[in-house]
Amino acid sequence: MERLDKVLANLGYGTRKEVKALIKKKLVKIDGNTIKDPGMNIDPENCEIMVDDQVVKYRKYIYIMMNKPDGVVSATFDNYDETVIDILDPEYIAFNPFPVGRLDKDTVGLLLITNDGDLNHKLISPKWHVDKVYYAEINKPLDESDVKAFEKGIVLDDDYKCMPAKLEILKSDENGAEVNVTIQEGKFHQVKRMFQSVGKEVVYLKRIKFGALDLDETLPEGEYRELTEEELNNLTNIR
Repeated sequence: MERLDKVLANLGYGTRKEVKALIKKKLVKIDGNTIKDPGMNIDPENCEIMVDDQVVKYRKYIYIMMNKPDGVVSATFDNYDETVIDILDPEYIAFNPFPVGRLDKDTVGLLLITNDGDLNHKLISPKWHVDKVYYAEINKPLDESDVKAFEKGIVLDDDYKCMPAKLEILKSDENGAEVNVTIQEGKFHQVKRMFQSVGKEVVYLKRIKFGALDLDETLPEGEYRELTEEELNNLTNIR
């Protein structure tokens, strides 16, 4: 059970004070009954809520796919830079969403934003073995020795040994390389530091897959959309 004013505030109908004003104006009904008490406890999943004669579509969680742009930080708040939350419409911000894991400020691509803490834990915890796939452009050529080094587990500059990772070389010549990298962790600057450990530098990095979720390539950088029911079902089916 939840307070009515809290439910409506979380759904974007204003602050609790503004919600109370709606109730005072007799604009809120529960199962056809006009409500006078903003503190009334309701089961929002099993009752019909109407505001100004419009049925309220209740949902506890939101799930958003963003194609994160360059220069934006993966945080809920930052004193200096624009965050991925700043990009969202107010109707989503009302749910107090947060990014699942993080992408570096200059890394682009797939970022999941939600307010589902349980799903967040499963997706970012290494014990659940959730793949995170990145497309990367490297400043030097790569070969089979690099593939084997990633399979063995790269040792970072702080002596941390990464879990085995998959390195797929898409293209490699004297000008550099293009690769896909699959990891199951999310250490600080991990992909960049892994390549630094083998004497290379990442010049472009884009996440293209997170678990069962693929980046919607039709989304321009900085754009976002809610997950489809199929995407959400696939994403949450973690074993």
